[in-house]
Amino acid sequence: MNDTRDIELNEVGVLKRREIEARILAPLVEALGSEFGRERVLQIVRETIVGIAKDQGRQLVQISGSNSLQQFAVVLPSWTKEGALEIEVLAESEDELRFNVTRCRYAEMYESLGLSELGAVLSCGRDAALIGGFNSNISLERPQTILGGASHCGFHYARRNPASSGDKES
Repeated sequence: MNDTRDIELNEVGVLKRREIEARILAPLVEALGSEFGRERVLQIVRETIVGIAKDQGRQLVQISGSNSLQQFAVVLPSWTKEGALEIEVLAESEDELRFNVTRCRYAEMYESLGLSELGAVLSCGRDAALIGGFNSNISLERPQTILGGASHCGFHYARRNPASSGDKES
């Protein structure tokens, strides 16, 4: 359900939203981790973020009117807003979207705050769940990330069973 608050929130770039989230969540994760164990708290945060990302994927379908891989490619610029990501597109079709993120200001921001581990949970951990909520017939392979120490993040989205027309597009 979109209302005025959703529209106003979307005026803030995703990079800035992630920084705000990290600055609020980091002290909470530390405090709760001291009380209940850091790994358990991080697991709860991970599970919560995955649930949020799945919901956002479903909302993306409602907003865009389609759950096709091509429509997903159309919304990529919202994540690159204000130079947040530099992307090199390697392949784009109705069955495949493959690109490398060659610069990630999300990773740079988390690293500058000393929050690389939390950043991986808050940002990188969303990707598979987001596409799962958007269209469960699209898979994501991402063998490496900048936050994980790689030179780039490799993304490969592929429509499962491209020969069949089992996808129901909204």
